[in-house]
Amino acid sequence: MAALGIAAGSANWFTALALGVTLLKCLLIPTYHSTDFEVHRNWLAITHNLPISQWYYEATSEWTLDYPPFFAWFEYALSHVAKYFDPEMLKVHNLNYSSSRTLLFQRFSVIFTDALFVYAVYECCKCIEGRKSGKELLEKPKFILSVLLLWNFGLLIVDHIHFQYNGFLFGLMLLSIARLFQKRHVEGAFLFAVLLHFKHIYLYVAPAYGVYLLRSYCFTAVKPDGSVRWNSFSFVRVTSLGLVVFLVTALSLGPFLALNQLPQIFSRLFPFKRGLCHAYWAPNFWALYNVLDKVLSVIGLQLKLLDPSKIPKASMTSGLVQEFQHVVLPSVTPLATFVCTLMAVLPSVFCLWFKPQGPRGFLRCLILCALSSFLFGWHVHEKAILLAILPLSLLSVEKADDASIFLILTTTGHFSLFPLLFTAPELPIKILLMLLFTIYSISSLKTLFRFASPAFICYFLCFCWLLSFKTSRLYVCCEGP
Repeated sequence: MAALGIAAGSANWFTALALGVTLLKCLLIPTYHSTDFEVHRNWLAITHNLPISQWYYEATSEWTLDYPPFFAWFEYALSHVAKYFDPEMLKVHNLNYSSSRTLLFQRFSVIFTDALFVYAVYECCKCIEGRKSGKELLEKPKFILSVLLLWNFGLLIVDHIHFQYNGFLFGLMLLSIARLFQKRHVEGAFLFAVLLHFKHIYLYVAPAYGVYLLRSYCFTAVKPDGSVRWNSFSFVRVTSLGLVVFLVTALSLGPFLALNQLPQIFSRLFPFKRGLCHAYWAPNFWALYNVLDKVLSVIGLQLKLLDPSKIPKASMTSGLVQEFQHVVLPSVTPLATFVCTLMAVLPSVFCLWFKPQGPRGFLRCLILCALSSFLFGWHVHEKAILLAILPLSLLSVEKADDASIFLILTTTGHFSLFPLLFTAPELPIKILLMLLFTIYSISSLKTLFRFASPAFICYFLCFCWLLSFKTSRLYVCCEGP
């Protein structure tokens, strides 16, 4: 605390927070890493050794390149640093290769690129309008927001244990949000367009960007009742936005368009044959749908209404990424998930158009788009919940109701990430990290708003139940059979 006080006195508390979490990330270097570690090693090898014409055709490994071109170029740039650590990692046929130098390079590459995320958080802190700041540093909304973002439990375990590069990607998204708050619309649109060509999962929140930019930037005036003044439409502004999006898209897809490879890229980016649900089910509507189908199939067998020979064995619960057919309920197609997602997104998009509330209305729409896609999307990963949790952090320090929602969403969302780390040594780590983050979230937001609403109490009871459940699991694992 003394060190924190010194940092606060010299206006360097943000730097202290960033350095602290960076040191924690370094401590997590030796921990378990998932198959995503091999995925990105293979992408390094592909982009380093093969011509661009073969990047999206190479299939020596099962972990083929399935991110947009900007991410492929990102891997290409990293590979030219990786060769100084361990050239063996850059061999395409060196499948499942790992060494201490490879581990260090991959881990530090994630930590290094997180610098963009740190900068984006700093910019976001300038945009919030929280309650009156307390005299104490720990009660300031900007300090609380910085901790909630920089030390976010989900992002820590997904990137720095499980292994991915979400940090700098969320940095791009948060920075684009900050630019829209700062009325720098073209720059915000540019950053989001770049983000889409790094990772296409952010298409989930594209409707919020499109409608907000059209409503608040391309139309320059409104009527007294708040409705849009149609004759204020600016062709110059819409042209500038279109030009930005076009140039980014041309830079990303242009080389592959010249090679006539766009169909191949899109087949990699949207592999619908992977099935409705991921190997680890995200806690969404389709998980409930699958459970209901399973229950109905069991009842049907007991009542002898179904033929046992025609029922697939554990097709939905095998832990594999694959297509499967439901037994009793209608099987779900990608088109059906798209329609359900669109229906869930439309109310928030209509509200953003007809009842605009400025950048905060845009942020609420973005969060609702992310949640709608998480609930009804095709082959949703459990990690996608971070797409809603991180932006919601900005609202949580401004209003008590948003803080309550944030606490509930972070508890359930972060808890759903636990299956990602299934090895025994990481069990105490993930429980401790979630415990620390959650206790801080509860105490800081409760102090900020200085009351305990029923939602806060409900949240606290929910958290205690989850914690006791997981602690009992830890005790069983430690004691053994």
